[in-house]
Amino acid sequence: MCAKPISTDDLEHILAHTRGIWEEMRGQSVFFTGGTGFFGCWLVESFCYANRVLGLGARATVLTRNPEHFAAKCLHLAADPAVALHQGDVRDFDFPAGEFGYVIHAATEASAKQAAEEPMEMLSTILGGTERTLKFAARCGARKFLLTSSGAVYGRQPAEMTHMPESYMGAPDPVDAGSVYAEGKRAAELMCAVHQKAALLKGVEFQAKIARCWAFCGPHLPLDAHFAIGNFIGDVLAGRAISIAGDGTPRRSYLYGADLAIWLWTMLLRAPALTPINVGSGHDVSILELAEQVAATLAPGTEIRVAKKAVMGAAPARYVPSVVRAEELLGLRERIGLEEAIGKTAAWYGA
Repeated sequence: MCAKPISTDDLEHILAHTRGIWEEMRGQSVFFTGGTGFFGCWLVESFCYANRVLGLGARATVLTRNPEHFAAKCLHLAADPAVALHQGDVRDFDFPAGEFGYVIHAATEASAKQAAEEPMEMLSTILGGTERTLKFAARCGARKFLLTSSGAVYGRQPAEMTHMPESYMGAPDPVDAGSVYAEGKRAAELMCAVHQKAALLKGVEFQAKIARCWAFCGPHLPLDAHFAIGNFIGDVLAGRAISIAGDGTPRRSYLYGADLAIWLWTMLLRAPALTPINVGSGHDVSILELAEQVAATLAPGTEIRVAKKAVMGAAPARYVPSVVRAEELLGLRERIGLEEAIGKTAAWYGA
């Protein structure tokens, strides 16, 4: 199924809040991994839009295992004259020729299904893919490299901590197979640090930027995966009751895709090297409150079914970032709130 373009309103929003940072990419080339995922679609499309509007003369090469699948999903991107598709697996792709000043490594989505059913495949993709992409960055002369890491690297959020700061030194359980995604991302961050140190020892300019990404909403987010907000929107669009598998008490926050693109482009071009920055929303809601917001925004009166009863007095599980560093270092903030994000996502899917 061919996906619709992201709305011009969203692309204008991204450009309006990044316009001042694009000039250094004039005439440059950028290499993307993970171009067909949620992050990749937002980044590639916003790149193409800025490139056209600002006349940058920049080019993008997008790594994909299946160029035909990418073209079928995003025909408008595959057909853009500034975009070239490069076939290969992120773990062993052949290096494209030429110089690339920028590399964005966004491969490996947070797939709960893959983590449960094929953990070694997930770990291999994260580790092998990061190693291969860093080697390519060295070969192609990249000056700036962006890794989309994850808030999962902190491990379980302490109950008394409402917002997780980058300074928290917790970690996942390394002998729990369920930590495969989180531990893989931790190792990927370390690879970036090692690669940057090696480059600097050789006198080579190289800056690795680390975006610790949390939870998001927007066009291209699956409505049938393990993302609560996507599932709830999918329930309403299908005319079903909203189903909550747990007790509805865990607290999460959601950043809209257009704001995500602003944050990631700003990080690539402006963030200090090896300074991890949380990318997400600091405005948290419980899963039940989220379901209520989805229903109120899209179809008031929608039934909400909660599978389990909440335990009185129990501290809620949290997965919420502190975004103070992003604001203080880069002036980044959430600009599109949850209600608007829900409405925009549903509209893109045809509501």
